[in-house]
Amino acid sequence: MTSARSAIDLHRNFSYRQNLLLKLKIAIVENKHALLEALVQDLNKPLFEAYSAEISFVLEEIDFALQNLKAWIKPKSVATPLKLKPGNSFVHFEPYGRVLILAAWNYPFQVLFSPLVGALAAGNSAVLKPSEMAPYTEKVICKMIKTYFEPDDIDVQMGGPEETQLLLKQKWDFIFFTGSTAVGKVILKAAAENLTPVCLELGGKSPCVIEEDAALAVSVKRIVWGKFFNAGQTCIAPDYVLIHEKVYAKALELFKKYMAEFYQQSLQSSDYCKIINKKHFDRVREFLKNTEILYGGASDPLSCKIEPTLIRGDLQHASMKEEIFGPVLPLFSFSRSEEAIAMIQKFEKALTMYIFSEDSQKQQRYLDAISFGSGCINDCLLHYANNNMAFGGVGASGMGAYHGYSTFELLSHKKTILKRSSFFDPDFRYPPYKDKMKTWVRFFLK
Repeated sequence: MTSARSAIDLHRNFSYRQNLLLKLKIAIVENKHALLEALVQDLNKPLFEAYSAEISFVLEEIDFALQNLKAWIKPKSVATPLKLKPGNSFVHFEPYGRVLILAAWNYPFQVLFSPLVGALAAGNSAVLKPSEMAPYTEKVICKMIKTYFEPDDIDVQMGGPEETQLLLKQKWDFIFFTGSTAVGKVILKAAAENLTPVCLELGGKSPCVIEEDAALAVSVKRIVWGKFFNAGQTCIAPDYVLIHEKVYAKALELFKKYMAEFYQQSLQSSDYCKIINKKHFDRVREFLKNTEILYGGASDPLSCKIEPTLIRGDLQHASMKEEIFGPVLPLFSFSRSEEAIAMIQKFEKALTMYIFSEDSQKQQRYLDAISFGSGCINDCLLHYANNNMAFGGVGASGMGAYHGYSTFELLSHKKTILKRSSFFDPDFRYPPYKDKMKTWVRFFLK
């Protein structure tokens, strides 16, 4: 693997970056079948989920970058105050240099390659660290990168925690990490040794609220889809649901209806993911103990599958002590919006929140009262697919935001420049100052 501090051409022009992005698109298209098969092997991902949330997602990011790259890389003019005239001010975007991208296992292709698109668009080179917990996808990625790219543009490092620790001991120009909050703290501590800027895309207990005025059937249908997509192994999946007491009984019946409709024979179905490995299977299955199961609850250790499950919400239960990251969904009831808000505020700031209500004032009440990274009103997950919006956490759910232009901006150093004329040089700025105080300092310190 090349050195973390190998020389990077700060003048990688539009054509150079464009060619890398085009080459990346070709590499993905020509290896999509191998990638899809690997995702089936690692997670039993349905082809629809694998293609839409992994392959197609990244291809759309590449196309978006290619369409906008020429405009992104141009210096941006900013206003210059009168006291600095004659002159003009602008922001020049330059690459940080060598970017380390560390990926999670739940979307082992997408969360690695989505930030890579922005890194290349910004003129950086990158070292990729796929998750060893998705070994089939890791192998395909490694072969693909080494076949299509020079190490000075994109390199890849396979391995587990030991290899990751070795990478973190090197000096990088930027580190991008997607994963758990616990590991994010380790990444941040390592980055601090060299004052390396980071983006941490973490997780947390993302709340979902169904108000009494919500369009109940479509709300529940969308929550069921959003929660059990990828078997709940999604950092922006609803982690628990608060349902207004007036519609709780009806909502529960709708949850059961749509879960039965979408996930028939889920333990045997090819339309439903497995838990990534035995360790996580056992962890998630613990949430089924010491609780009232409202629907589901079956599991199969041989296939590492746990069927979509509803449990009675209990703040003292293990399911509310950490992010579930699996197909178990606690349901709570509440009587007033203030009660729901107070409960949500007991937890750390979440990566995502979902608000289901047809009342704009209620929607705004939640937006004003609760701090979270991003979210949807009357839907789940889909905000993540908008390249025009930055995605990222706040507080314990992360720092930094990316997607589309935001990734380009995140992975670019914004060099600010004031350019002044040499033909006009009044002497009031130069010593001696005594006779200039009243006339000039008062003007310039306004």
